[in-house]
Amino acid sequence: MDRPSAVERSLREAAPHEIFDVIRSVIEQRYHARAVDLLLVDYAMTRLQPVEVLPHTRPPVPVHDSPPGRAFGAQEPHCVYDRSVSTVTVYLPVSVRGDRLGILSVTVPVGEGDELAAAVLGDLQECADALAHEVVVAERDTDLFLQARRAERLTLAAEMQWQLLPGRSCTRPEYSLGAQLEPAYAIFGDSFDWSASADDLFVTVSNGMGEGINAALLTNLAINALRNARRAGLSLSDQACLADQAVYGQHRGSQYLSTLLLRFRLPTGDVEIIDAGSPRVWRVRRGVVEPIELEAQMPLGMFEDTAYVAQHFRVEPGDRLLFVSDGVYDALSPGGERYSLRALAASINSTRLLPAPQVPRVMLQELLGHRGSGPAVDDSLVMCLDWHGRSARRDR
Repeated sequence: MDRPSAVERSLREAAPHEIFDVIRSVIEQRYHARAVDLLLVDYAMTRLQPVEVLPHTRPPVPVHDSPPGRAFGAQEPHCVYDRSVSTVTVYLPVSVRGDRLGILSVTVPVGEGDELAAAVLGDLQECADALAHEVVVAERDTDLFLQARRAERLTLAAEMQWQLLPGRSCTRPEYSLGAQLEPAYAIFGDSFDWSASADDLFVTVSNGMGEGINAALLTNLAINALRNARRAGLSLSDQACLADQAVYGQHRGSQYLSTLLLRFRLPTGDVEIIDAGSPRVWRVRRGVVEPIELEAQMPLGMFEDTAYVAQHFRVEPGDRLLFVSDGVYDALSPGGERYSLRALAASINSTRLLPAPQVPRVMLQELLGHRGSGPAVDDSLVMCLDWHGRSARRDR
């Protein structure tokens, strides 16, 4: 029997648009599989879309209340037996370092009354893991997988914003985080970014002014200026200053960007933070929900040569931090009622038992219930970070 390393070699040698065909062929030959499908989650995180060449002909599967959705949410394989035809369909998470891409669905024959062997399940999951890594790489060279994530057409501004993001979730022993934007197919200027090294995690949450292409261009300029400064090894304050100069130099104060910049020290939990605008931070510690009060500084690009000073606090193992843009707490109901801080705190409390990658989607769904089904006047961003701490590191 081929080992997973042989599967990985086959995937690496395949053309980018053929990697799923390769994994499907391997699984069909190895286990006489009757069906193998790859379902990728859409931008709104509500549907699992089959990977196929346009135009899409097969219907999507809902993330909620479906067997593949159960595997996607739990990030564990889920088996559904059909004794009438002696088969089992296995739904396997397709994820990379905590970034949830979708589900690999495999239907294989089983003997009457038999259960799927643990070794087979483990091998299938290794195939799904290998496929996940190759999908991320292949997206640089083919549109096949990006097209599968679209339940509807993106606006051009949303296209620009989604291509700017690092992912939608990430997990390391020290932390787990997830973020989501709404409306997913028509984003204005909200964005987020993160990057980790051996001892640091940098996180940025941005709320750009304006709408459409102008908002997307503004956000792209600021995020890339921050990345340029971060990759040059500059301090958090200098990162903010460089991005501030870049935005001001382009727009002379007529457009600016509200941004939170954070640097987490992974060994200690010490945090540097610069509050350059409107996104807010909430902390859940030992069941208590409270805002973190910060000294507000000028948004990036509002004035020339603004100096930024970092503040400090510490996170403890078990802490949860939530970062929320003004599109959430300023959202209005159809009757004109503002989404209150009390409602936001209640939403944070009601999602306390969910893993961090699931929290933003659920909170934004609750916001939609308040706002109604009409068009949004602003986009909304929620990011959730669960801090485990280096002392709580576990093998994964």
